[in-house]
Amino acid sequence: MYRGLRYCFAVSLLILTTVVYLWSAGQSGKVAYPEGYRFWTHVKSMVIQEGHSLYQAFGGIHHVYANAKALKALQAHKPFPDGSVFAFDLLEAKAQDHAIVEGSRKVLGVMVKDSKRFSSTGGWGFQAFQGQERKPIVTDTVAQCFQCHQGAKDRDYVFSEFRP
Repeated sequence: MYRGLRYCFAVSLLILTTVVYLWSAGQSGKVAYPEGYRFWTHVKSMVIQEGHSLYQAFGGIHHVYANAKALKALQAHKPFPDGSVFAFDLLEAKAQDHAIVEGSRKVLGVMVKDSKRFSSTGGWGFQAFQGQERKPIVTDTVAQCFQCHQGAKDRDYVFSEFRP
């Protein structure tokens, strides 16, 4: 019986620790890696080639995915509700056999709508993860993300639009 109580206590402590960690990450304004984003709805692709003003930072193949809440708002042309998430998958563009094909991942960008946690950046939290790693690389959300997204303020800071 004592062994069973120890086991229950250990499991309870593990669950409590996990909940506290997730809660504190959410409270500190962190944006998590979007698990399963490739199963969301693909809403846009684009290739930025050499000569484009954003080529140095964003050259390559872009795929944008929206979760269910973001997709619904995109389709309705309405502001995005809290819980909307976009994932921006940037891959190397390689020329191969007279075609442009995907190379390795350069960065995975994420936008999460939470009007309370991210009120200073239009209600959106931003993060980017380098390459295949899940290492966050954004250190200044305003300078590295929001400053550019202000150009899409009339669309709730989102560049992508729904294409039926």
